[in-house]
Amino acid sequence: MAETSEPDPSLIGGVPKPPLAFLPEPVKLFQARARRFAFLAESNALAPYLTFLAELSRLQARLAATLPPVAVIAPERGAEAARVAMPPIDRLTLAADPTIGATLDAFLDGAAGLAMPEPARLALDAVRAADAADRDWLVANILADLIPEDSAAPHLFAAAAVQVHMARLAATLDADALVPVGTGLCPACGGRPATSSVMGTQGIENVRYAACACCATRWNEVRVKCLCCGSTKGISYRSVETTEATVKAETCRECRSWVKIFYTMRNPSLDPVADDVGSLGLDMLMKETDFRRGGFNPYLAGY
Repeated sequence: MAETSEPDPSLIGGVPKPPLAFLPEPVKLFQARARRFAFLAESNALAPYLTFLAELSRLQARLAATLPPVAVIAPERGAEAARVAMPPIDRLTLAADPTIGATLDAFLDGAAGLAMPEPARLALDAVRAADAADRDWLVANILADLIPEDSAAPHLFAAAAVQVHMARLAATLDADALVPVGTGLCPACGGRPATSSVMGTQGIENVRYAACACCATRWNEVRVKCLCCGSTKGISYRSVETTEATVKAETCRECRSWVKIFYTMRNPSLDPVADDVGSLGLDMLMKETDFRRGGFNPYLAGY
């Protein structure tokens, strides 16, 4: 495993004050993710699983395009949230929201027609047969960024449905009205990041954005900083390949956590969620250390 103990060697540049956040475009988001999963499946030992996730992402895109519109968050709610440095999407009230339940129902119905590995089929059948209380429990866990180790497979389907609803909800917000709510926390919904990326897009070159694992909002974070505890001390980088790898583990000696960081200026096709799964080899190497994984990705629960 290659390791660099110094802060990231690339220059920090781009704009003097980059935008705080970029909101998702749900249909485009899930379509692009589906293509990325399919591409990764062509040369990855996880090909069957990645192909399955590509199909789930295509279903997410279809639902994002065809479900009834979500209720827009009132501007006054957003203004009050900004005033107290809180996210405008209140996760605590969503678990019992009938709209998110309807999205889960639609997702489960659509997933029934997809090809998938047998363990996934059994998990899907279990969720479809579950009563409302058990489904609410699955959704509540996803909204809390918490997946019990013994029920990772059922939570995968709930997570995919929640992602659709949350991305559509986040898309209704005003990005300019969002404010920072804490290091490593999404300014739109308060969720944890799946990964972060050093951008190559014109105007924000070499600026880091974290990607919410739930609503897919991207938000600006300090380039060299732990997304779990906020420390800027003891940050180092590990990779499977060389120090020029496009995917690394950003480790923190203060809290002993790590989160993947992507270098999209070297590979613009990297997806915050798909390439997190596609780079599972890095997770396997990090398991041999005493660092704990800090990024949240329901598609990697159980690994």
